[in-house]
Amino acid sequence: MILDLDKFITKEKPFWDELSQLLRHQNEDPGRRPSLDEARRFHYLYQRTGADLVKLKTFAGEAETVRFLESLIAKAYSQLHETGGEAIPFRPLQWLTKTFPCTFRRHWLAFVLSIGTFCIGGAFGATALSLNYELKADFIPARFSHLNEKPSKRVEREEKQDFDAFQGRHTFSSQLMTHNTKVTIMTMVTGFFWGVFTLILLFYNGTLIGVVMFDYIADGQSVFLTAWLLPHGSFELPAIFIGGQAGLIIARTMFGWGTNLKLRQRFSRIRGDLLTLITGAAVMLIWAGIVESFLSQYHSAQFYPWKIGFGAIQLMGLILFLTLAGRRSQSDDPAV
Repeated sequence: MILDLDKFITKEKPFWDELSQLLRHQNEDPGRRPSLDEARRFHYLYQRTGADLVKLKTFAGEAETVRFLESLIAKAYSQLHETGGEAIPFRPLQWLTKTFPCTFRRHWLAFVLSIGTFCIGGAFGATALSLNYELKADFIPARFSHLNEKPSKRVEREEKQDFDAFQGRHTFSSQLMTHNTKVTIMTMVTGFFWGVFTLILLFYNGTLIGVVMFDYIADGQSVFLTAWLLPHGSFELPAIFIGGQAGLIIARTMFGWGTNLKLRQRFSRIRGDLLTLITGAAVMLIWAGIVESFLSQYHSAQFYPWKIGFGAIQLMGLILFLTLAGRRSQSDDPAV
C-alpha cells in the first residue's frame, strides 16, 4: 500500500490540531470538568490520531510527523489514564493563578448579569433618595444605624478620633465581614430557587449602596466616601458579585436550557466550578476584612489620597488578574 503523505497530512492535521487544543485547554485549567460531548470528542480524536500514527509508521517514513504524533498520543494517554481514578492533588498556587480565573471567565456572562443587577439596584436607591430624602431611614437596616447620621457630622467626628482608640471599629469590621460572607453565600444558594432570590438579593444590596453613596456625595463627602469604601470594597463587592455569578449558574442549571441531561447530571457538570467560585470569593472576603480593619477605618484627611490610590491599584490588579491569569500564548502550541 502506498500512502500519499502530503494528502494524508492535509486531511488529518485538523484533527491533530483539535486534539492539541483540547489538551491545552485542560492544562490551562486542570480543575475543569469537561462535558460529556467534549469527553466523547476527545476520545474519538485520541483513537483517530493513534490510528494515523500506526499508518505513518507502517507506510511512510516522515520522522518529524511521527515524533509529533507520538508526543501528542502520549499526552492524550496521560490525560485519559494517568490518575487511574485517584484523587488529583490540590495545588493552591495553581488553583489560585489558573483554575479560579479560568473558571471565572468561563461563566463571565453570569458575572455581568450579577453586577448589572447590583448596579440597577444602586441606581434605584440613589434615585429614590434624591426624590424623597425622608426614605433614608427606611432603606438602611437597623444594624447599620450609624449610617443614618448626617454624613458631614460623622466625618467630623471620625477625623477627630485617634485610630488606636477605636477598638469598636474592629468589631464593626468583623460584623461587616460576617455580613458580606453571608450575603455572598446566600446569593449563591438562592440560585436553587431558579435565580429569583439571587437577583433580589443583588438588587437589594445594590439599593443600600446606592442610598449611602448618594447621601455622602450630596453632603459633599465624596472624598471621604471613596477613601472609606474603595480600599476594602475593591475586593468585597466583586466577591459578592461572584457569589451572585455562582447563584445564576445554579439557576441556569435548574432550568436546563440547551441540554437533555437530567438535573443530577447537570449539577455534576458544574459542581467543581461552583466550589471554585465560592472558595475564591471567600479568599477575597478574608483579604477585604483585613484591609478594612487596618486601613479603611483609619479616617485621617492627610491619608485619603493614599487610601484611594491603594484601593484603585487593588481594583485594577484584580481586574487584570481575573481577565488575564491562567492564559497561555498561542505560540506555545505544538506544530507539525
